[in-house]
Amino acid sequence: MEYFSLALDFIRHIDVYLSAVIEQYGVLVYGLIALIIFCEVGLVVAPFLPGDSMLFAIGAMCATGAMDISIVLSAFPVAAVCGDNFNRFLGTKIGDRAFASGNGRFFNTANYNKAHNFFEKYGPKAVTICRFMPFFRTFVPFIAGMSGMTFRQFFPWSILGGTGWVFLCVFGGYFLGNIPFIKTHFELVIIFIICISAVPAVVEWLKRR
Repeated sequence: MEYFSLALDFIRHIDVYLSAVIEQYGVLVYGLIALIIFCEVGLVVAPFLPGDSMLFAIGAMCATGAMDISIVLSAFPVAAVCGDNFNRFLGTKIGDRAFASGNGRFFNTANYNKAHNFFEKYGPKAVTICRFMPFFRTFVPFIAGMSGMTFRQFFPWSILGGTGWVFLCVFGGYFLGNIPFIKTHFELVIIFIICISAVPAVVEWLKRR
């Protein structure tokens, strides 16, 4: 419970923590952030790591000169795309073994066919849109790999989604993050970002209903 409280506090006050880390470690912070981005989208066990809110805070710091926006917009999309594709690769390897027998409770031929057909039809949309949705962006690449979505099918949309996600969040923070109201109500901004990130999932659910 204590670790959960610390994690929640970090997410709520991520701008404060980032400032402290930059003051202490300087340019090394770019590597640390790139690693966080890679792990959040590249490891199915790490969907809790900050994504949207961290990039928004980074954008606000770029506007003040505390961080170099050219490094941010060069390195972080690469980290996002690499994480995506590593996750898909893991899904491919695990999927091959999991579906090998074809008669498990979850990993059976019927479920494989459903997942495969879904990504054949909606794969590009899922890979691109889910990038902007917390948790979904961690699991979709893995499931895409398990269902047989190939690197050639996955990679272009991974670049589009990963680059678009970083640019949108960073520029959002760059132009809006230093507005006095937003700076003094940053917790509300974080909640708003999370809610906005969930909009695509809600829209898809409503369309299906």
